[in-house]
Amino acid sequence: MTTEPLALETADDVALADKLKNGRRQILDELHKIIVGQESVVDEVLLSLFVGGNSLIIGVPGLAKTLLVHTVAQALDLKFSRIQFTPDLMPSDITGTDLVQEDVETGQRKMVFMPGPVFANIVLADEINRTPPKTQAALLEAMQEHRVTVQGRTYVLEEPFFVFATQNPIELEGTYPLPEAQLDRFMFNIIIDYSPEDEELEVVRRTTTIQKEVLVPAVTGQDIIEFQELVRRVPVSEPVLRYTLTMVRTTRPNADGAPDFIKEWVQYGASVRAAQYLVLGAKARALVNGRYHVTYEDIRALAHPVLRHRILKNFHAESERITTDQIVDQLLEAVPPPSSGM
Repeated sequence: MTTEPLALETADDVALADKLKNGRRQILDELHKIIVGQESVVDEVLLSLFVGGNSLIIGVPGLAKTLLVHTVAQALDLKFSRIQFTPDLMPSDITGTDLVQEDVETGQRKMVFMPGPVFANIVLADEINRTPPKTQAALLEAMQEHRVTVQGRTYVLEEPFFVFATQNPIELEGTYPLPEAQLDRFMFNIIIDYSPEDEELEVVRRTTTIQKEVLVPAVTGQDIIEFQELVRRVPVSEPVLRYTLTMVRTTRPNADGAPDFIKEWVQYGASVRAAQYLVLGAKARALVNGRYHVTYEDIRALAHPVLRHRILKNFHAESERITTDQIVDQLLEAVPPPSSGM
């Protein structure tokens, strides 16, 4: 599939696009020293980085969710922080707090801010649904504004900044489901599943011997920031933009012309943030594939990770055990790309 011939405007942008493509290849080479398989998961994590979005990673224990995010941070030489979410975790355990300290020179006591683990480049919110909503909300400002406010004072987080949160889909006792407003702030909902047998065998082989792999940083944090700016300069044709918006609006059961399956299974559809992340993710996907324009296929390829956590099912869908991925599958059939010029 192709779109109308659009391209980056300057030679510097084209050179930066080549750097992004080569940098991605180098990052993959470093990741594969530690991570076996999980190609689609790794691709979606890297697209999150190139866009500047936060992502939710869902998978059962033992599938290397934590290892993957930590290895990405090492491959980029970025400061990594892991927060283990528990029922007794407090907001200040995430953002930091003011402590009374004595000045050794004057002997006077004063309040000094002690930064929390959120002050890192890549923050892993491990099992984010195991802590109460008040503590979950402590991440909201950091995720959206890249800053935190403590005792009325605002502290800006160092760029680049990302939050990767994990959830265990099978152990729900003692958990606090994320509110829809917070779920909507995650660019992708990334599903990590069991690997094929040959890849699982390689995992066992590697992890039961002495490992001496040393990761060489592939790109810098400043490179990532430049890549994020470049992604936003990738042109998108009007038909592709309208197609994206049509797909998102079709997920809403009260929209004009909503398909029967949407009215039957969906309580609330996706917000406009879904269209924004579809376009941004498609721009990044185009660049890593060596293209300077977005196609309909770029949009469709990202429909599942962008929409699966933004479509709220109703009781009828729950009773029939319909998954949001099945709804997105039918959505892609119900909203085909325009045939003219494609």
